[in-house]
Amino acid sequence: MTEQKTGWFVYLIETAAGQLYTGISTDVERRFREHQGGGKRAARYLRGKGPLRLVYFTAVDDRAAASRLEHQIKKLKKTEKARLVAGDYRVLD
Repeated sequence: MTEQKTGWFVYLIETAAGQLYTGISTDVERRFREHQGGGKRAARYLRGKGPLRLVYFTAVDDRAAASRLEHQIKKLKKTEKARLVAGDYRVLD
């Protein structure tokens, strides 16, 4: 993973079954470790679905922007999310 700047991020995690989970955080690496650990701080959706893989993250201006982008990504079809992970940002237009 690359070094992160401070601020808010939107990220996607892929499960062992190929499902994609979208979330927001100020520290993606910490949040990903929490999800991998499967403890109380992990998203229920991801518990028992490992191994997990962080496949995408991007910085945004603030929490409001992160929430808006998270919502937008969650509405995408799985094929569109896969295109986003591959670097096709046109799916967000």
